[in-house]
Amino acid sequence: MNILVTGGAGFIGANFVYYELENHPDDRIVCLDKLTYAGNLQTLDKAMTNPNFRFVKGDIADRDCVFPLFEEEKFDIVVNFAAESHVDRSVENPEIFLKTNILGTQVLMDACRKYGIKRYHQVSTDEVYGDLPLDRPDLFFTEETPIHTSSPYSASKASADLLVLAYARTFKLPVSITRCSNNYGPYHFPEKLIPLMISRALAEESLPVYGKGENVRDWLYVEDHCAAIDLVIRKGREGEVYNIGGHNERTNLQVVKTILNLLDKSEDLITYVTDRPGHDMRYAIDPTKIHNELGWLPRTTFDEGIKRTIQWYLDNESWWKNILEGDYQSYYERMYKDR
Repeated sequence: MNILVTGGAGFIGANFVYYELENHPDDRIVCLDKLTYAGNLQTLDKAMTNPNFRFVKGDIADRDCVFPLFEEEKFDIVVNFAAESHVDRSVENPEIFLKTNILGTQVLMDACRKYGIKRYHQVSTDEVYGDLPLDRPDLFFTEETPIHTSSPYSASKASADLLVLAYARTFKLPVSITRCSNNYGPYHFPEKLIPLMISRALAEESLPVYGKGENVRDWLYVEDHCAAIDLVIRKGREGEVYNIGGHNERTNLQVVKTILNLLDKSEDLITYVTDRPGHDMRYAIDPTKIHNELGWLPRTTFDEGIKRTIQWYLDNESWWKNILEGDYQSYYERMYKDR
């Protein structure tokens, strides 16, 4: 099959590219990525040597780029990872999130309608459900949980999901959607919690933790996420939403302390900073549907996955240091210097 992976130079998209090339070596993978701040072409260095891989620089919201690519490649499947995804940045500048996450999705689906595809898959997030109370550990997000967004980022992703389902109903476009919990693993952009804490701990710098660090996230190792998406695009039912969760709930403070312990660093590095506006308290996914229908379960515990992640950052120091030497430094100062 010929598969278009948008946003494939980003964290989860790149891991999916590598997963597909390894597990389906006869398939052709085309990556379309705008290479914005979180897109790093260096991440795809190994893929570039594979004859079944092609990289194209372009914006999913640009019809003059997207439509000729569809005409040329005759894609069978489209997997849309391309998105502005950092909540803090969406609070700082919501507009780009609406353009990429909503209008970009529309352009891709319009191209799918015109040129015909077997499946359009939208990679979404559990953040479209809002949050859960800390005092109700028995509650989980299911596919039937009402959408209740908290940030411009989650609102843009929820809007895209609704648009995808509308195209399925109105135009009979063969679609599927997955909503996942927080991912971690190789190639994670250093502004996100886990890689940020790893890089700063290694440098003996302060580790900024929002509020009291009580916010709870369900952590999913990125390879497990890729395996789930692969199952959905090949065997999942059209028009369905599948939740993908890791059954690995941790508070942010627990995550930070685990990293410090594994790196043999002092907890004195932790600095508590003013919480961000609208910060969701708890996310927790119920993956019963994808397990019952497709047999998927996460294989990686958090304790195992965080060790593998830390080791990857230790072994690939040049990758993340190249990023930290760029615009990210000024962004970090903007977000944290006055907190």
